[in-house]
Amino acid sequence: MNISISQRTDTMSAAIVTGPGTVRIETLPLPQPGRGQVRIRLEGCGVCASNLVPWAGPEWMQFPTEPGALGHEGWGIIDAVGEDVHGFAPGDRVAALSYHAYATHDIADQSAIAPLPASLAGQPFPGEPLGCAFNIFRRSAISPGGTVAIVGIGFLGILLTELASAAGARVIAISRRPSSLAAAKQAGASQVIPMDDHWRIIEEVKQLTGGRFCDCVIEAVGKQWPLDLAGELTKERGRLVVAGYHQDGPRQVNMQLWNWRGLDVINAHERDPAVYMRGMNEAIEATAAGRFSPSRLYTHRFPLEELGAALDITRDRPEGFIKALVICHE
Repeated sequence: MNISISQRTDTMSAAIVTGPGTVRIETLPLPQPGRGQVRIRLEGCGVCASNLVPWAGPEWMQFPTEPGALGHEGWGIIDAVGEDVHGFAPGDRVAALSYHAYATHDIADQSAIAPLPASLAGQPFPGEPLGCAFNIFRRSAISPGGTVAIVGIGFLGILLTELASAAGARVIAISRRPSSLAAAKQAGASQVIPMDDHWRIIEEVKQLTGGRFCDCVIEAVGKQWPLDLAGELTKERGRLVVAGYHQDGPRQVNMQLWNWRGLDVINAHERDPAVYMRGMNEAIEATAAGRFSPSRLYTHRFPLEELGAALDITRDRPEGFIKALVICHE
């Protein structure tokens, strides 16, 4: 149902994950923003692959979750502001760095929201992962004429393919699904390689690079084998960029190889909110200017009540899937 800003109620809906693979929607009192905060009437929230380990219910996970928790890719319209909020007002459309966005409303600090220009009206904008792509790209130090391999072509891998190609790099995209490889080609990849046999991939990249391997390799999966493969594809004194989120246990690395080749290993994850926001604002500017085109990558949309299905499809990644969005308000 459409609810305008003027038709406020005193309740909200939020998803609560109650156990492994189970979720319920609860009606709760509408939160009020504190000093320096805004309340956002969420239009939607992207579904992040980092949700999948908690969704599976590892030993360290505590259930039930807080209302809306796990959702951190929200965007929407400010419908209330707290004291000492400057530069934002009810009615402003924003992308937010908030952490309870599997809900109809969330609270965010004014330092953690970015205005969305009118040129992006009607377009979904999960700002956090888009900002991540720009931050990873910066840390990767990709230069024109360089050769970049991207291991794992999901949402993030496609965005990085587009950014690296636009920067003048030759991109080799490696992924297991034919539809992902096709999307990488559309995003500007020079070559695509099916992610099937470890040694065959190494040999193919070796041939493509005249035996030198790659100036930069970005691992964007978050699993052991892709990390192993990424190291093998990085040239002597090259950069191995870890963009995958390795949250399901320790990893082993081939330190002999890393030592011998003298690799620069870059963990491209950020924790400083200001850095997140810098990337998010860069993504907004690039999208508004037409230099960056993420909208075509939102392949599946679900209402908030079907969050479980959105998480399941993100886990199962059927052919053609790239990114799921949960729509909180139309």
